[in-house]
Amino acid sequence: MSKLIPVSYETKPCYDILLEQNFQMLLPTLQKIGYASSQKVCIVTDSNIASLYLEELTAILQTYFGSVISFSFPAGEENKTLFTVQNLYQTLIEEHFERRDILLAFGGGVTGDLTGFAAATYLRGIDFIQIPTSLLSQVDSSIGGKTGVDFSQYKNMVGAFYQPKLVYMNLSLLATLPKEQFVSGMGEIIKHGLIRSKGYFDWISKHTEQIVRLEPNVIEELIYESCLIKRGVVERDPKENGERALLNFGHTVGHAIEKLSDFRLSHGQCVGLGMAAACRISFETGKLAKDAYEQVSHILQEFGLPVSVSHLSAADILAVSKSDKKMSKGKIKFILLDSIGSAYIETGLSDVQILSGISGVLN
Repeated sequence: MSKLIPVSYETKPCYDILLEQNFQMLLPTLQKIGYASSQKVCIVTDSNIASLYLEELTAILQTYFGSVISFSFPAGEENKTLFTVQNLYQTLIEEHFERRDILLAFGGGVTGDLTGFAAATYLRGIDFIQIPTSLLSQVDSSIGGKTGVDFSQYKNMVGAFYQPKLVYMNLSLLATLPKEQFVSGMGEIIKHGLIRSKGYFDWISKHTEQIVRLEPNVIEELIYESCLIKRGVVERDPKENGERALLNFGHTVGHAIEKLSDFRLSHGQCVGLGMAAACRISFETGKLAKDAYEQVSHILQEFGLPVSVSHLSAADILAVSKSDKKMSKGKIKFILLDSIGSAYIETGLSDVQILSGISGVLN
């Protein structure tokens, strides 16, 4: 059963998030938006997704669009760079793509972020469609218009706010998702409950076994509810001037761990570690109750997310955190919890408090 979530900015409709179990509604939806068969389409994807699904998607699009090409780059966060974007520009120029044509991001968060940034900057703006294939990208990076690439291993340091024209999710693709990528996506899903909805967090806790078994109806509800939370936040604060910063819960320390581990740990694993550190700080500063702190640690482990990591230094993690783009007037902008479902922004933490939280996730 399909589900639709409209996204608006400043009360004006912007794009729809469509949850489906196949690609059957993709072309009718693109036609409904107003795309003509004379427009060119470039499918941007990585080597992993290309080997699995590119032929199928290309065949579907070719039944309507006269010109469908693809651009594939090697899978991995290390290729989310300006160099890859430059190669995409070159392909678009050689294929004579105009501003009226379309980019289609077909893959996980790396593909979506990179394609969105290319779309925002090629000819000063070309339409793009998100078709996220990983749990992480479906509930997080495909929604809200944040695009970007990494620069010298600093995550998303170069980017733009640029909205897609459609987010189309074929949830059946999750069946072939590697377990570690599914676990990574659960990090962001748990985050949504922690910052905005205790009811959703409790629902996840009660449906752990069904989620792990990928029961279709439960997975659809899981993704739908998570998208509703993300939609609400980005609608109210599209350019992260206030509330949207709450979505960075776990990310400041998480991004630092991700960089220091040379991206050997997945994004979701690092966010899980960052959330564990933030919850420890919340507990030690007297905001978060002990039982809530323990409950968070338990659910992270239930889904296979780590709550501790080895061979890293707390001082190094703190130093890298201070180079994060989320700094505010020289202070680390930390997201902490008052309680499960209630987050707030804190810029007054001392290095000692932060180091204590970080030390709590180090072996």
